[in-house]
Amino acid sequence: MSSGSGRARASGWPGGSGDQMRLMAKVALMYYERGARQTDIAQELHVSQSKVSRLLARAAEVGIVRTTVTVPAGVHTGLEEVLEHKFGLREAVVVDVSGGESEVTPALGSGLASYLEATLTGGEVVGISSWSATLLAAAAAMRRSTGTVVDRVMQIVGGVGESRVQVQASRLISLFADATGAEPVFMPAPGLVGSSSARQVLVDDAAVAAVMESWDGLTTALVGIGSLQPSELLRESGNAVAERDQVELRAAGAVGDICLRYFDAHGVEVRSDFDDRVVGIAGAQFRSIPRRVGVAGGLRKHDAILGALRGQWLNVLVTDVEEAERLVGEP
Repeated sequence: MSSGSGRARASGWPGGSGDQMRLMAKVALMYYERGARQTDIAQELHVSQSKVSRLLARAAEVGIVRTTVTVPAGVHTGLEEVLEHKFGLREAVVVDVSGGESEVTPALGSGLASYLEATLTGGEVVGISSWSATLLAAAAAMRRSTGTVVDRVMQIVGGVGESRVQVQASRLISLFADATGAEPVFMPAPGLVGSSSARQVLVDDAAVAAVMESWDGLTTALVGIGSLQPSELLRESGNAVAERDQVELRAAGAVGDICLRYFDAHGVEVRSDFDDRVVGIAGAQFRSIPRRVGVAGGLRKHDAILGALRGQWLNVLVTDVEEAERLVGEP
């Protein structure tokens, strides 16, 4: 707060007589610049505390007191607001990090962890994608809550993969459950199979069907945003998209995916035979989840992030400052 006073006449200040202005200015100086309590001001000036409160309110109305907000270094509130307005987001979180993926990934994980700690307040049913290094970093960074802030957390794309890497998918959901007090629900199937008939056998299984039916109750989804070239974690899991599938998807205009559901530069879902082999949440069902939080950054992911935003796959985005600036610069 800043305050100003002088020997101005009533005609110069649209708020009352010169005596009233003098008293308003004096009260403002005592309260904002000297840090005096309203009760102490009332006693010193021999007025009621309610009058002190009214004088402070009036001082703000007529411009004797002006509020100034100073944004701390490393906080990008203005950039977040532009992103929210441009893409119709509920919230954007811009993390103050730049550089390669090795620097960006852990920082985005920490940013997402902080966002979740502040916004998970109880009664949530959370769906989470299985093969995201950034989500794994977020789950590892989350502090354990004092109570249960999530009822259940479940995988929304197959979580079974190559045994050496399978531990990562299991660790992701276990860490998140431990931090939030949630009951973990694992998906006992791979994310991608070799044929539509193999997928049908899996989804007919009672354990798999039970998990898939529970997706209708999700209140929040936490997902990474994939580029057409699979991430290292997905590639090592055995659930990666084969080169022949990449060629087909690229020819159809695919630029990225969420839970192995691919979309083009406008965010429109790309339909192909590939979809019939995915054991995971469908695109339309995913987009019906009330809060859909995506985390991704870096130049390699730009087209995928932009497509996801244009197609309204997400309503919350966590990204790095350089990617945020690229996004707001898009036509």
